[in-house]
Amino acid sequence: MKKVYIPILFIIAFISFGACEKDDICVDGDTPLMVIRFYDVDNPAVLKKVTKFRIVGVGQNTTVTTVADRTDLDSIAIPLKVTENSTGFYFIKNSADVDSLEAGDLDTLYFNYTRKDKFISRACGYIANFETLGSDLKMETDNWIKDIEIVTPLVENSTAAHVKIFH
Repeated sequence: MKKVYIPILFIIAFISFGACEKDDICVDGDTPLMVIRFYDVDNPAVLKKVTKFRIVGVGQNTTVTTVADRTDLDSIAIPLKVTENSTGFYFIKNSADVDSLEAGDLDTLYFNYTRKDKFISRACGYIANFETLGSDLKMETDNWIKDIEIVTPLVENSTAAHVKIFH
């Protein structure tokens, strides 16, 4: 009778351990940020910092958290909305508070795109990649942004510049 239990215990143990799955840990499941580099309009090959730069999403009351506020920057990485096909930002040069109001030179810039969801894994779920990236600068008489060039219309990583802004 004991000889019958040993194979049954072996089969139960095999099924129990065979049903185990590896732990799902999400390592690379983040939606990529769009990378923008700023260049000198008079010398397009040279990076040029934007002084006291601040960036705020259109319709938002706070600054974009991926960009250090009111610092001199020649490169930024910003998030795009994953639930819409357009994201708007206020790009503010020489930002300062005067009587609790923004006193910098403000340009409004929209980025338009097509979202493409990509399944990463069960742990990570889906991320959004952005295709056919385009830009729309609200033209004013005194824009500090002079020109915009889309370098890579596909945003699928945050390692290389997608947009060049000349000022």
